[in-house]
Amino acid sequence: MVIMRIAVLTGGGDAPGLNAYLKGLYLSCQKYGFELYGYLDGWKGVLENKYIKIDVNDVIREFFEGGTFIGSSRTNPAKDEQTMNKAIENFKSSGFDVLIAIGGEDTIGASSKMHKAGIPVIGLPKTIDYDLEGTEFTVGFNTAINIVMDAVEKLMSTAKSHKRVLVLEVMGRHAGWIALYGGLAGGANYILIPEIQPDINELVDFIKQRYERGDKYAVIVVAEGVKISDAQKYEVVDEYGHVKLGGVGELVAKIIEDKTKITTRAVNLGHIQRGGPATSYDRIIPLMLSYKAIELAKDKISGKLVCIRNGKVDVVDLEVAEGKTKKVSPELYNQMKTFFY
Repeated sequence: MVIMRIAVLTGGGDAPGLNAYLKGLYLSCQKYGFELYGYLDGWKGVLENKYIKIDVNDVIREFFEGGTFIGSSRTNPAKDEQTMNKAIENFKSSGFDVLIAIGGEDTIGASSKMHKAGIPVIGLPKTIDYDLEGTEFTVGFNTAINIVMDAVEKLMSTAKSHKRVLVLEVMGRHAGWIALYGGLAGGANYILIPEIQPDINELVDFIKQRYERGDKYAVIVVAEGVKISDAQKYEVVDEYGHVKLGGVGELVAKIIEDKTKITTRAVNLGHIQRGGPATSYDRIIPLMLSYKAIELAKDKISGKLVCIRNGKVDVVDLEVAEGKTKKVSPELYNQMKTFFY
């Protein structure tokens, strides 16, 4: 009997729950007597032909940890023909039967291209941004919004104590899912997302009305990808007049303080959103999806993204997610504005 050799990689930014995927894949492989290998540092490992054989000690030890024990990178194997050919050649020379790629829109998009070029690839969804098309679940998102929720709650208490406005900048370059869901869960007073051009005057009036009715504090959540039309007018400068490099959170805080004369501070949550142990949801669902991925591999089915659709484990073609970004609709955002208070 020929033993199936399966390779896995984790691509793009890290996220809590990746090690749950690796545990799920390894133990599912064990059920069928398959071997599991991990490419080191994502697609970079494919291009450099660097991989390890994953064993039970790896997955049991690392299951509880954030990040990914086989490493990750933003290497793009499909950036040009030469790079793609090298990736294909290295994969074929390794003798692996199938590649399982765990990642977001970039990694899954590259996986779709590699599959079309003749590499058997199965995708698993990962991105804290939740902007991957074709699935209702991406590992890391649930943990990220819980971290944002916790941050909003903590900032709320200090905002109340000092009667000031605090602006929390969170991740979300193209989509505002983290800001919207994490902000709402934490009771944020107002939320700005990339999909909707912000009305600064509306935000300023909202804050003024809060103070006039006696609620002399506010926590505003803003996604990093929000564009402010009059940004140049409100550049943050130091005492010498030099432009201070900062994110949109600092810019929004500067505008609010200038227009309301209320002390306003910005907080950038940064990579904390991607770190630490995963929530129970971001541990359990990856186990379920991993099992399905190995079932597909066993049946020699590739070119698929294992996902959650209509609340159930399902599969879609990899190309469904290629070059696409799942965004918050104007309708949903306007509905959720009901809860800005």
